[in-house]
Amino acid sequence: MALKELIQDIYDEHHGNYGYRRIHLELRNRGFIVNHKKIQRLMKRLGLKARIRRKRKYSSYRGEIGKKADNLINRQFSASKPYEKCYTDVTEFALAEGKLYLSPVLDGYNSEIIDFTVSRSPDLKQVQSMLEKAFPAKSYSGTILHSDQGWQYQHQSYHHFLENKGIRPSMSRKGNSPDNGMMESFFGILKSEMFYGLETSYQSLDELEQAIADYIFYYNNKRIKTKLKGLSPVQYRTKSFG
Repeated sequence: MALKELIQDIYDEHHGNYGYRRIHLELRNRGFIVNHKKIQRLMKRLGLKARIRRKRKYSSYRGEIGKKADNLINRQFSASKPYEKCYTDVTEFALAEGKLYLSPVLDGYNSEIIDFTVSRSPDLKQVQSMLEKAFPAKSYSGTILHSDQGWQYQHQSYHHFLENKGIRPSMSRKGNSPDNGMMESFFGILKSEMFYGLETSYQSLDELEQAIADYIFYYNNKRIKTKLKGLSPVQYRTKSFG
């Protein structure tokens, strides 16, 4: 297959979300060693441009209840091993039919989404279910779970679960979203690649919910990241610890 055809195939496979840097890395993963500047030139000739990322934010923070935990992360987001530093938050998706709320847990080691829940309402049950799915083992000694000061994360049941599992809670300063930068970054990538500008393509909340689940599988297993040496989160973890 000609190089231009390969570039087009990779671009189409990732729905126009790959720019020349990640296409260069993906080609390298497939055994093709090509200068990144050549990839850039060929993409320009083919008229291929990566989708521009748009940013919006839903904050789970609701009122002043009283801070429950210190900020143990202090924007030192990266981790040296899985489950060392984990992050969570809630983000909103709005269609004409109604709204969906996504509650994931992200691993700071490789940016993998460990598990997630999707709900029609950002309630306590959603967060409890998310915790049970993401942390099924008996103990997670040494794990930090960072969140904002959302009311869900200040609830006693949330802290009771973490305490029983040996997980240390950490919280951002009030109204300071950069303190949870890894989670914010994931939400930005997720929405720019499968939601913003595509809202009318989803005919129902059920369809959107399936699309979110499909995207998270894609993100974990196929979407390469430059900071992970051109590998996807699961590939990076498997290569490091497999």
